[in-house]
Amino acid sequence: MNAAHPTPTDLHPAETHEVFNVSRELANYNLYLQDQALTEAVAREGAAWAHADLAVFGDLIGTAEHLELGALANKNPPELDTHDRFGHRIDQVKFHPAYHALMKTSIEHGLHASPWADPREGAHVARAARFYLHSQVEAGHGCPITMTFASIPSLRTTPALAQWWEPRITSRSYDPRNVVHTHKAGLTIGMAMTEKQGGSDVRANTTQAHPIGVEGPGEAYELVGHKYFVSAPMCDAFLVLAQTPAGLSCFLMPRWRPDGTKNALQVLRLKRKMGNVSNASSETELRGALAWMVGEPGRGVRTIIEMVSMTRFDCMIGSSAGQRAAVAQALHHCSIRSAFGTVLAQQPLMRNVLADLALESEGSLALTMRLARAMDHRDDTHEDLLVRLCTAVGKYWICKRTPQHAYEAMECIGGSGVMEDSPFPRLFRESPVNAIWEGSGNVQCLDVLRAMQKTPAVVQAFFAEVGRAKGGNALLDQWVGALKGEIGKLDELEYRARGLVDRMALALQAALLVQHAPGFVADAFCAARLGQQGAAQYGTLPRGVDCAAIISRATAKV
Repeated sequence: MNAAHPTPTDLHPAETHEVFNVSRELANYNLYLQDQALTEAVAREGAAWAHADLAVFGDLIGTAEHLELGALANKNPPELDTHDRFGHRIDQVKFHPAYHALMKTSIEHGLHASPWADPREGAHVARAARFYLHSQVEAGHGCPITMTFASIPSLRTTPALAQWWEPRITSRSYDPRNVVHTHKAGLTIGMAMTEKQGGSDVRANTTQAHPIGVEGPGEAYELVGHKYFVSAPMCDAFLVLAQTPAGLSCFLMPRWRPDGTKNALQVLRLKRKMGNVSNASSETELRGALAWMVGEPGRGVRTIIEMVSMTRFDCMIGSSAGQRAAVAQALHHCSIRSAFGTVLAQQPLMRNVLADLALESEGSLALTMRLARAMDHRDDTHEDLLVRLCTAVGKYWICKRTPQHAYEAMECIGGSGVMEDSPFPRLFRESPVNAIWEGSGNVQCLDVLRAMQKTPAVVQAFFAEVGRAKGGNALLDQWVGALKGEIGKLDELEYRARGLVDRMALALQAALLVQHAPGFVADAFCAARLGQQGAAQYGTLPRGVDCAAIISRATAKV
């Protein structure tokens, strides 16, 4: 240094500032044990026996290393190789190792099949809890997990097929190789229903099924046509809808023929999606693809409807998980970061927002886990009716609420929440997916009306369910009374469907919270959602809400 003439570097050392008052990664914590609403729901809905295993699972997936798998799987999206280097058609989708690690974890822990492989009290509840937890790590890989899980009820309509396929589908062996299904111990199942001209209107499908020999369930056909949206084209087989002389029918189409030759299912390209980036979705053409009929000819929609019901239920789980992931990040950040001299989570207006986000998340979880219990008891008339009606109600409402929830939680973080090295861009891009897939909002509302008109007993089951909370909250009692009047009005019912289903969903959530949640949660939910006509905007909780208690209950203790 020249004492007479010091340089700028001498006057200003390289370290310009101290890093303080910043958040830190939410990692190395037990996702299950730190979610009080979830642990209570698991015990309440019949899966207390799974608590210890769920605690182990929550610890595993909460490690920094496992959480990083989700980020890596989305930074490195799948790629398609239609041919090998010698010119043979292979239609192989290649994934980053992180994606395979996530799939392996899910399948080894039974997220794809445990209620079918080990049916018992609370089996669907325990499986829903695991799916809810792992979806918080990474949502995209849940697509093939869901469809594999949902395929079993449809396949069971044709015992000749189920006898061979079911043991391999329910196996906890993950084998991602692009080889014939007869060479694998574990298989995954995808779905191919949508065509360009129809979308949700699958009866407009033009793909034709031609019998190879004998016609009927379990027999072989060749499919000619296209599918504009094939979910998870790397799966080993797909449930497909195609036309026969009897009408739209369901088929199981393998990726490879049993003799080891490539089936005539040709992947044209992978979809470029704004969310669900880690998962592959594709456009395909069927050029005489081998498939076996599932269910009766002309009853394709009825055959596949149970699969659709299950996938819609998983959309509920996935969106509930997205809400939990978002609010957990917001609560964690705001418990550390200070502004204007006070920790964010202790500032009145931020408390209002955080508590409101936590209420939304707990209401979504309560409804989701209640329907999981109903699925465990489909032999009970009341529970079966609840599944038939309320799966559509819950799928519509929970998935519809998630994008705004994700955005509001992201705003709690501030500018750094918009950065791609934050988890929020991925959460935000994922948030509309479940609302659109497996039937968008209008489709769900129309399904609710269809169920009510076709099976009026579902309405009685609905009011019997919410009636269990009668007397627990005056606002809820008034809400249910008004709802009965609305449902009784038949004029312009389809035009009013969204508003009606909105109110049905809120009644269910409020009734469950009044029965099972702490008073400070249930009373706040009713005051905000029922007393303020649905609280269209987060952060508008009325005075008197115990925000501190709600925030404390929902914050992960790391």
